[in-house]
Amino acid sequence: MANAATDSVERTRPRTKAVQVGLIGAGIQKSRTPAMHEAEGAALGLNYSYRLFDTLTDPLKDATLPEIVRAAELCGFAGLNITFPYKVAVIDHLDELSPAAEMAGAVNTVVFRNGRRSGHNTDLWGFAESFRRNMGQAARSNVLLVGAGGAGKAVAHALIDCGVERLWIHDADRSRAEILAEAVSLRHGAARALAVGSLSDVDAQADGIVNATPVGMAEHPGLPVPDYLIRPQRWVADIVYFPLDTELLRVARQRGCRTLSGAGMAVFQAVRAFELFSGEKPDVGRMEATFRSFDVASKA
Repeated sequence: MANAATDSVERTRPRTKAVQVGLIGAGIQKSRTPAMHEAEGAALGLNYSYRLFDTLTDPLKDATLPEIVRAAELCGFAGLNITFPYKVAVIDHLDELSPAAEMAGAVNTVVFRNGRRSGHNTDLWGFAESFRRNMGQAARSNVLLVGAGGAGKAVAHALIDCGVERLWIHDADRSRAEILAEAVSLRHGAARALAVGSLSDVDAQADGIVNATPVGMAEHPGLPVPDYLIRPQRWVADIVYFPLDTELLRVARQRGCRTLSGAGMAVFQAVRAFELFSGEKPDVGRMEATFRSFDVASKA
């Protein structure tokens, strides 16, 4: 039987903070985000759990986005990450947006607090931070962005923040490209972004290409741009990270292009989301090491 001294110690010992979060997306079983969050939570002494809500798998195939969000909220989750194809659709189910989410028109992080749902966009800062750290003085007078969906919206503003002078936006849905180009120009200055229908129209001008579509993911293999656009004088960036070495990046490297993988954006967006969920400041190096550990394991 415990004595009075032991009881006193138990009552005064700090309780481990519990943080439960998740990710909503389609085809997300290979995501490295859960491992990054849980490892960092453990390093900080948190009882941190991260769950996947993959709408391509049972039992969620028939569940709707608002149903999943509501269930997580009722279960006491601190928040949710949101990925393809729900970054825009989730906005209709939130109470408020952060300045970055409002600017991007897309949400990748939802925080539940005090009975309210706040939407954030950590993709914008995540891509910008990765680009600044890894692309140095890469030419950026004219850049082609492929994809005007949820991720593309954040990347478009991030590219302008990184000094891109003219952004050409292409999307399979021309109207989405036009809407995003208008939003970027309204925010950052007239004609800073233009929608482009035929990619051949920018072939002679583009210094770099950024893929912000799901093409290249395990569930969507292939090249997001015509083969002829991948030229040695161009840099090429991809936001896809599973697989990390996409077909676009492999072809670009083979042709001598400078490349930027989706690793940096994945790590930095997770860093900012972790802080929003937990209220604790994470260690970037530790989270990056966890992300990179998947590559080591795959070669073992």
